[in-house]
Amino acid sequence: MPEPEGKHDPSTPLLSLHVGKVRPYTRAGTTSAIAKAPVGGRLRITTLGLAGDEQADLRVHGGVDKAIHHYPLDHYAAWRQEIAHPLLDSAGAFGENFSTHGWTEASVHFGDIVQAGSAVLQVSQGRQPCWKLNDRFGQPDMARRLQSTGRTGWYYRVLEEGAISAGDRLIVLERPYPQWPLSLLMDMLFQRTLDLALLRSASVLPLPPSWKKLIEHRLARNEVESWRKRLEGPDRT
Repeated sequence: MPEPEGKHDPSTPLLSLHVGKVRPYTRAGTTSAIAKAPVGGRLRITTLGLAGDEQADLRVHGGVDKAIHHYPLDHYAAWRQEIAHPLLDSAGAFGENFSTHGWTEASVHFGDIVQAGSAVLQVSQGRQPCWKLNDRFGQPDMARRLQSTGRTGWYYRVLEEGAISAGDRLIVLERPYPQWPLSLLMDMLFQRTLDLALLRSASVLPLPPSWKKLIEHRLARNEVESWRKRLEGPDRT
């Protein structure tokens, strides 16, 4: 069974909230809501996420298992050292809804139940980065770099609807899977891709259907699915 890693402050303040609207994107015929702006006041949280927030491609973004995206402000310093881009001057660069300092993939665990304002959320999965980050940052390998560094952020599902505002504290109420920091799951997904013992251990977790299918595929075929289309996106021609 995997060993736990990372220490975790059971609460952290929400520094900022971000929402975005679907707009035409960089390549012909594409749209995105990745350009999310900070908002003040109190926002309603429903099972599909923050009031006023949108997702362009509902096949791979949004939905009950990806209702809210959280990206640690902690990672911004490392990104600024690696690439120079004005988006990194403030939170929201990665299309996140929640921005905090103090929680990362090494300390947040799969299944954590979190009080967020008057809502209750659950950590549902890590982020699988896509090509839209490449175009947003003008870096053809940006999605792959998120993937390889493990600095991906994570998603919540909504267990109890409510409302939240910047300044509210996020508080871990329960940790049902203390052996499964998100960093370990992301390592399984992107690095230790055919570690059969790790895959078998993860297969018993109540993961979203897409992750279950991925694990079953690797265990059955002993091969890794192609990430090319997700990481590079549609042809520009």
